[in-house]
Amino acid sequence: MRVVAFFNNKGGVGKTSLVYHLAWMYSGLDRNVVAADLDPQANLTAMFIDDASLEPLWEGEGRTTIYGALEPLLDSTGDIRSPHLVERAPGLHLVAGDLKLASAEDQISRQWTDCLDRRPRAFRVVSALWRALKRAATEAAADLVLVDVGPNLGALNRAALVAADHVVVPLTPDLYSIRGLRSLGPTLRGWRRQWVERRHRNPVEDLALPDGAMRPIGYVVRQHAIRPDRPVMAYQRWVDRIPAVYSKEVCGQDPQSDMAVGDDPNCLAFLRHYRSLMPMAQEARKPMFSLGPADGAIGGHTRVVRDCHRDFRKLAGTILDRVVTG
Repeated sequence: MRVVAFFNNKGGVGKTSLVYHLAWMYSGLDRNVVAADLDPQANLTAMFIDDASLEPLWEGEGRTTIYGALEPLLDSTGDIRSPHLVERAPGLHLVAGDLKLASAEDQISRQWTDCLDRRPRAFRVVSALWRALKRAATEAAADLVLVDVGPNLGALNRAALVAADHVVVPLTPDLYSIRGLRSLGPTLRGWRRQWVERRHRNPVEDLALPDGAMRPIGYVVRQHAIRPDRPVMAYQRWVDRIPAVYSKEVCGQDPQSDMAVGDDPNCLAFLRHYRSLMPMAQEARKPMFSLGPADGAIGGHTRVVRDCHRDFRKLAGTILDRVVTG
């Protein structure tokens, strides 16, 4: 099982849409994949499931969401449950998100510190997300798990990233993404170091733990939507700065001067905005590249749908290549 987290501590960079579309693409390529919503906002879940189908997952005891899988452990009544899987297509399963997952933040934070004292419960709690994902992958016969993570550097996200083998960083060309990289990179390296320090203190011999590799495999830039009050050159200025900042802050390497995004090996894709397709996709509850005439994708939209499919298929292949070789 390979776990790929899509993470940026800045919101609004398109990470949820990336996970959603890549999950559908891998399914279309006959690959078994699990999409896991570890963001308490549950936006990925809302893209996959309508409200009428989602409400029963959140109701009552024994919630069939990621929080429901962790609930016995968090309540000190047992260990994690196997997460409920929602099948959306052959080979595509969702681990549903839950707004209540945010309530686990404080406990996960305390247990992170307790790992240094070799407390068994601390290791069970910190590894709970990874163990739940592992069970989900086994049940779905999937070797790839795509994880949507919330936009912050809190304890819950730290546990989610510890569960990840690889990290993809979605970006938009603006000041906020550039500043976000400068905190994201050192934070990932710090979490990796801290987990190595804790992992070998595990006192429970039969408790499997994640490696906590969280290797950055690249970034995806989402093209800006053209705004009449902001010239294109204003965006290009930020695009041009991405390669050097990513190389230095995330990879910890000396950046090559004047490296363009198109030439940067760390750039997985530069995706267009597809703004005309997104409302149709949301209405049809399907990925943009699967839209057809019945969904309103006619005329010029047909070509854009084809381009979208080509772009996401290429990105899916690039990510898979780096996951396998990385």
